[in-house]
Amino acid sequence: MDQNGGAREIKSTELGPTAQNYVEEDSNRRKRLGLYFLESDDRRMSALGGGYTSVGATPVTIHGKPLSDYRMSKTGGWIAAFFIFGNEMAERMAYFGLSVNMVAFMFYVMHRPFEVSANAVNNFLGISQASSVLGGFLADAYLGRYWTIAIFTNIYLVGLTGITIGATLKTLVPNQDECNQLALLLGNCEPAKSWQMLYLYTVLYVTGFGAAGIRPCVSSFGADQFDERDRNYKAHLDRFFNFFYLSVTIGAIVAFTAVVYLQIIRGWGYAFGSLAIAMGMSNLVFFLGTPLYRHRLPGGSPLTRVAQVLAAAFRKRNDSFQSSEYVGLYELPGKRSAIKGSSKIAHTDDFRCLDKAALRLKEDGTCPSPWKLCTVTQVEEVKILIKLVPIPVCTIMLNLVLTEFLTLSVQQAYTLNTHIGRLKLPVTCMPVFPGLSIFLLLSLYYSVFVPVSRRITGHPHGASQLQRVGIGLAVSILSVAVAGIFERYRRNYAIQHGYEASFLTPMPELSAYWLLIQYCLIGIAEVFCIVGLLEFLYEEAPDAMRSIGSAYAAVAGGLGCFGASILNNIVKAATGDAAQMRTSWLSQNINTGRFDYFYWLLTVLSVINFCAFLYAACRYQYRTKQVSETREQANGV
Repeated sequence: MDQNGGAREIKSTELGPTAQNYVEEDSNRRKRLGLYFLESDDRRMSALGGGYTSVGATPVTIHGKPLSDYRMSKTGGWIAAFFIFGNEMAERMAYFGLSVNMVAFMFYVMHRPFEVSANAVNNFLGISQASSVLGGFLADAYLGRYWTIAIFTNIYLVGLTGITIGATLKTLVPNQDECNQLALLLGNCEPAKSWQMLYLYTVLYVTGFGAAGIRPCVSSFGADQFDERDRNYKAHLDRFFNFFYLSVTIGAIVAFTAVVYLQIIRGWGYAFGSLAIAMGMSNLVFFLGTPLYRHRLPGGSPLTRVAQVLAAAFRKRNDSFQSSEYVGLYELPGKRSAIKGSSKIAHTDDFRCLDKAALRLKEDGTCPSPWKLCTVTQVEEVKILIKLVPIPVCTIMLNLVLTEFLTLSVQQAYTLNTHIGRLKLPVTCMPVFPGLSIFLLLSLYYSVFVPVSRRITGHPHGASQLQRVGIGLAVSILSVAVAGIFERYRRNYAIQHGYEASFLTPMPELSAYWLLIQYCLIGIAEVFCIVGLLEFLYEEAPDAMRSIGSAYAAVAGGLGCFGASILNNIVKAATGDAAQMRTSWLSQNINTGRFDYFYWLLTVLSVINFCAFLYAACRYQYRTKQVSETREQANGV
């Protein structure tokens, strides 16, 4: 059984007649081309090959020197990874702390309308995630993952410090005198001045800029600490991404509990200040671990390499593969890849038009320009980036649902009884329950889920990466469907018991803990989908583009936030009409709105998205299988 694929893993479809003919016609060329990869240090075959055979993807010191076997034994591994976990925990604590508190801060302190505040925070979260591709680009192209994290984590700290100062100094917030809850609802409180909002947005987006640099690098840098020659490499990597997301969850739980508690007891300055202190401490821990880290060489600008492939392929679009006087497609001989920090990548038959970029012609000369002739590895990098796109795109819907849950379920909780015995849980603490469900699932993952699912799927790790993403998407459908059913019951109960106009008054007979069902389901969906996606992107991305690959997941999260804002605006415009006194589904008065209809709309969209994912996953072919097939062809098997 293939360790990476599994007997029942989602596999690609067979080649069509056209592609099959292409392979048969050029079989001799493919066999000769395959010889160029026999000594390649492909990272998935290195555990079987017994060692690194190239400097391409070999771990190096912080100064760029290859690590000796002695230094390899003294660096990396789980100890180094735990120093990195601390940085991610603080970053996620700050991210979720801002996401749950900043809407309330803008509404209650800066006196901005709730809807405007929610959209502003959604846009901030979306931009901070979508711009993660910048951090991934800098890490892969120039700085390396370590230095990218080191720089941007301090930018993050500067932004959090600025937010803390803004919440502490009275001159940076509007006058709070005679501004009670009724005045807030009527809009009679003194609004924030334009320069006060400018300051808040500036420090908020400095924080987002810092997060954008960190997010695509931390998971990849942590995974870099494990030895690809180790026969247990796959198992270590699988456990790493689960523990990585466990650190994310712990940060979220602290943000939804301790930070909210500080805000209620001591005020906004203490709440935001605790996030800055946590980030400062995590920075110290991260730098203390510097002697233990393994590094990878940046491979140069990935965008430039992509542009070179597109330019070269366009130049030779009318040339025939039969016109080449050489091996057919160009690749450097020997063990080294032309791309620093990368092993060679075997040729595949996908996107054949891009192969023209590697078609070596007589007019290319002995020292061809990379804008006219690219190596097979460089062409395959572009192919891989293209083939990866549909999978993270299909997770945008899950991120949209997660964003909606952060706001919609909190509005539901305001109308419900949040008491546990004599203890009243603040409404803003309610999002902690998805985090708790994630924590519980990850804690039991290897003792419960893996053994049970292994019997069903036959996969050594319980489920393949794409299967886990699919499980997450399927459970997310169930979560929004359950949310719609409960919201219909909650709304009917409010109307029948005279609470229709009292949308900020909790109904004592109806417990908020009915929301735990949808919370736990979305938590399970998140851990399966996001953890599977992170591992999938790290393993499938080209060696010199792993940060860019990880940035795909963050970009999908950002697009989910933007999608939530866009969908909200569309639904409000389509379902509400002030002239006809028709209330929109997303009315501020949840008891007169139709949140249940909105949840069911999300259910329908999630089902459509899941079908698209199944199509994309069934067509996707893991790189491990492609490499094996290429080697068989090269050996004449």
